[in-house]
Formats: sequence, C-alpha cells, structure tokens
Amino acid sequence: MWFLVRLVVCVLGVAALFVTGAGSAAEAGKPLEVLYITGGCCHDYESQKKLISEGLSSRARMNVTIVHEGGDRSDHRVSIYAKPDWAKGYDVVFHNECFGQAGDPAFVGGILAEHRKGVPAVLMHCAMHSYRLPNDDWYAFCGIKSPGHGAHYDYTATLIADHPILKGLPKEWKLPKDELYYCDKLFGTARPLAEAMSRERKSNQTVVWTNDYHGTRVFGTTIGHYTETVRQPEFLDLVARGTLWAAGKLQDDGTPTADLRLSPGKAAAANEHR
Repeated sequence: MWFLVRLVVCVLGVAALFVTGAGSAAEAGKPLEVLYITGGCCHDYESQKKLISEGLSSRARMNVTIVHEGGDRSDHRVSIYAKPDWAKGYDVVFHNECFGQAGDPAFVGGILAEHRKGVPAVLMHCAMHSYRLPNDDWYAFCGIKSPGHGAHYDYTATLIADHPILKGLPKEWKLPKDELYYCDKLFGTARPLAEAMSRERKSNQTVVWTNDYHGTRVFGTTIGHYTETVRQPEFLDLVARGTLWAAGKLQDDGTPTADLRLSPGKAAAANEHR
C-alpha cells in the first residue's frame, strides 16, 4: 500500500515538473515587447525609427511597436499616453520624442505613472528635453537634468564604468558631428557610464547612464541627434543592450539572456501603430 502511495506521489511530482517546465518554456518563447514612441521637432525621426527598430530586432528577439505622432510640433501630446494603463502589454518603453512644450503636469504625471508602476524605460537624446515642468519630476525619471546643448560638433564619449551595457564599445568612442547635451544635475539614483567634454562649458557632461526610478530600471543616453550617429553599429549595439538591461534581459557579458537570443538568420518584428 505504501509503495502504491509513494508511486502515485512520484508520478504526480514528475507530471508537475513537466507542466511547470512547459509553462516556463512558453514564457521563455516570447520575444521582448518594446513600445517605441517618437515624434516632435528638430530631428529626423522618420529615418531613426527605421534604423532603431530594425537595429533592436536584429540583435535580440524584440518585437517593436512604433507610435509616431506630432509632426514637427513641440507641444503635441502623444495619444497613447491618455489611455489608462497605456503601457500594458509591453515589457519596456523606448522614448525618443521631442515635445518640450507639452509640459502639463497632469499629462506628464500620466506618463510617469506607468513607469512608477514598474514599466522599464529607455530614454534617448531629446527625451531629456521633453515635458518641461516647473518642478524636476520628469528630470528625476530621466536621472539627469539637462537644460540645453551647445553647438553641433564631433566629440569623444569616454567610458567611465564597467557595465554590461558598454560591452564591445571602445574606451574612447569617437562620435561624428552630434549635439552634446549639458548635464546640470545627475540625480543620486543615477549611475554615469560615459561622459564627453563640452567645448562651451569646458567640463565633462554625462552622455550615457542608468537610473533607478522608484525601483524601475531606466537607461538613458543623450547621444543621437543626427541619423549619421544613429546608424553607427556601435550606437545600435548600445541602445539594444540598454533596452535589454532595462528589461532585466542582459547578461554580464553583454549578450541577451538565452530566451531572447536570435536563431541564425532570424529577427523579430517591427510594426507601426496607427
């Protein structure tokens, strides 16, 4: 009798392992869902969205959904932000927009609410100059406070940390003509990863960093004004690793976790939400 009981328990245990294993495998089979939000003034967002979405999906199993609105206006309010739980279904949000005059506190609060709930973020270039408020709420999310930039010129980004996001980048990364943002404040929650010398300020400005926003991972870079910079393999490698890191899917050696590695000759999808 006890033999039969033990046999049943063992069979049930093995079955449970297979069920659990099947569930884990199903979860592991899902690509990373990235919501890429872009639009606004002053940049070639049409070209950048193609380069970045293809760059992400060709480096790891990432599906990229693009929301591109606002034309070249600086006061547009992206429509998806008005929806309750607007980031639901996405693993990470990639902000590459330039809406500096869309700084209504309630509207910006709705954007930040999803990230405060734990949705990771990537912030690129003019995202740091968007949603200007009388307070530092948006800057605290970014991790830095950037009030403006200098002239357009080539500069060298110097790596100042050892981090998986930086794997494969040269210690002295020479960038073509770009737009070096000023960094007036680095918040205590942020960790600088790379910096560059400002000709105007004659001091180093943070250009790549990570931030802890109420427990949510945020990756940021002010690099990326010109399309010539964005199409560099090194830049696409950087933002791809930053996206994976934000989602908790980057290994210490700078490669995606096993569930997000691409099969040879395969890539995930990029599509535009209209």
